[in-house]
Amino acid sequence: MPLTALQIKASKPTDKQYMLGDSSGLGLLVHPNGSKYWHFRYTYHGRPMKMSLGVWPLVSLQEARDKAAECRRLVKNDINPGARAREDKHQKREAGLNTFKRAAEYWYQFKSDSGRARATLKKIRDYLDKDLLPALGSKQLEEITRADCARLQASIEKRGAFNVADKARTWLKQIFSQAVARGLCENNPASELHAIALAPPPPQHYPHLREDELPEFLQALSTTTSRLPARIAAWMAILTAARPGMVRYATWEDIDLEEGTWTVPAERMKMRRDYISPLPHQLIAMLIKLHQLTGRSHYLFPGNGNRLPVICENTINLIFTKIGYKGRMVSHGVRHTASTLLREHGWLKDHVESQLAHVEGGIAGEYNQALYMTQRRIMMQWYADYLDALRDGMTASLRDQFDTRVNQFLSHKASVLLGPKAIGIDRSELEKERGAFQR
Repeated sequence: MPLTALQIKASKPTDKQYMLGDSSGLGLLVHPNGSKYWHFRYTYHGRPMKMSLGVWPLVSLQEARDKAAECRRLVKNDINPGARAREDKHQKREAGLNTFKRAAEYWYQFKSDSGRARATLKKIRDYLDKDLLPALGSKQLEEITRADCARLQASIEKRGAFNVADKARTWLKQIFSQAVARGLCENNPASELHAIALAPPPPQHYPHLREDELPEFLQALSTTTSRLPARIAAWMAILTAARPGMVRYATWEDIDLEEGTWTVPAERMKMRRDYISPLPHQLIAMLIKLHQLTGRSHYLFPGNGNRLPVICENTINLIFTKIGYKGRMVSHGVRHTASTLLREHGWLKDHVESQLAHVEGGIAGEYNQALYMTQRRIMMQWYADYLDALRDGMTASLRDQFDTRVNQFLSHKASVLLGPKAIGIDRSELEKERGAFQR
């Protein structure tokens, strides 16, 4: 006799499981704990088999009968319903794993394995965790729409984080492009976000000083009583026009005091290219003094605690604040100052840009990897000497002499600048500078 809903509801558990038969292979297995499972028995290629059709009451009697009828239809068409159910379950499980979070994490690992800079990876990680994953992480890739991506972009723009919105737009597009290439989805819903992106406000340049403001600043910096490593870190940033992160993570292995060079490997550079900066005599003298204090450390400017291996990112800015230049000069601003002053006095753009570790965009940037080391060595020594003159008292006559030296260099009379040691280091000049610094 077929089962009735009343019989199923009235069935009680016993010490052993038992089956309540319905019809045509369908039955309800009652467990000792009271749970009740629908089972379907069938024969496929002469072999007796059985499969589960769900749990009562989530699957009602009629639903179980409908499922059993579908299974019988599959057997009639020479399809194993149990194998089909397992395959469907696997596909659903795989679909459940096909989320934006999994695609984003795969993309992030791909970036990590590609040798991205530690600072870049941290920025990506922060924005993934703060913006992208909370908004889209649990969604299936195929379910994410252009509207979803547009709302995410708008939410970031709403808080005024236009640079973050630009980065997030790029990363979203890359994540979906990679997912399309891997066959995880068919479309890239982030491909046209730039068309509705809000225009950011005019860029705010880092606070920096003009030439007429430098004498007072340099005099104040020369009299600061801040710790020696912090002072030299500030001067290193100024005399090389380097990014503050490059200065903070400089190692003694990077420094060649004999050749007067500072080499930064590609993995620590923003543009992923090796970088070499000349060291003016004044800076070499300072580094000799610094080596007596931190030479046993891996880094030129080791940190004081366990949190960071090097000085913190605000150390140089704090130096400038203590001498009265808060809001007027920051560690990144020294690059603007150097670039402006050098260009105003006639130094070539390519040499200045190379010193700043800027890379030209497009194909030109790929081919133009010139170091201009000879030219930059002369240019940065000129710059260090010019800053000294500004600090000590620049006159119109002295400024004309400096500008004449630039013109002579550009006329290929480089020997006028540094004599026969134009490329090397004048040791007597070095000793004089070192003595002045120690005093």
